Amino acid sequence: MDTAALDAFDQQLRRDLSPGDGHTAVERTARLTRQVSTIPQGWSGIVWSDLDEDTADAAIAAEVARFRGVAGFEWKHYHHDRPADLPARLLAAGLTAGPDEAVLVAEAAAVPDFAPPAGVTLLDVTDAAGIERAVDVHGDVFGYDVGGLRARLLAQLAAAPDTLDMVLAVAGDVAVSAARTEYYPGTEFAGLWGGGTLEPWRGKGIYKALVSHRARRAQARGARYLQVDALPTSGPILARVGFTRLTTTTPYTFG
Repeated sequence: MDTAALDAFDQQLRRDLSPGDGHTAVERTARLTRQVSTIPQGWSGIVWSDLDEDTADAAIAAEVARFRGVAGFEWKHYHHDRPADLPARLLAAGLTAGPDEAVLVAEAAAVPDFAPPAGVTLLDVTDAAGIERAVDVHGDVFGYDVGGLRARLLAQLAAAPDTLDMVLAVAGDVAVSAARTEYYPGTEFAGLWGGGTLEPWRGKGIYKALVSHRARRAQARGARYLQVDALPTSGPILARVGFTRLTTTTPYTFG
């Protein structure tokens, strides 16, 4: 599965990426694919490159000149990208490396079903109020400013609701965890994002329940693969439910 999945991932979610949510443009050259947000709070970046020792520096310089000062710009470097010293060249151009993330993939149909723990219910988000509630959970869990995420998801819900699934785990009236799925039209993939759980509720199986819930919804939507950029906290859990590592990605941003 690894080779076929990696080839599909590189082609469908990187080189031939679809704009998807209605608020992004995708620009392709022979050497690069970039996603460019058409709204201020959106994400822009390089999602695929095919460079070599002779073309890398000029390509990097052109992208730095274009995107310097653009909030949310990121060069997503994958560790199988060429040339081998691309990370050093990105650093030399003034970009800053973020933490490594494991790119994990599973066949949606192979993910087992996990029920949430007693007292916890999973609720599918269908409106702006639900988005607000889910984003607030992300802010509490991850401790960063969620203003940009809030604006982007609300815009996505309004413009392209079929590209987004969001789910809340609630205990009584309290939202204790939130996660989302992003769909990429014309591909075999659905991306799992978020999955943050409030500290007192961790270790109870909520994250696994959110993964299986989203797997069933993705299956119903025709997605073959589930893809996650996983931090060390979630990677081991995902490995236990059938995800395998394709590659590693590192974000490079303006410092």
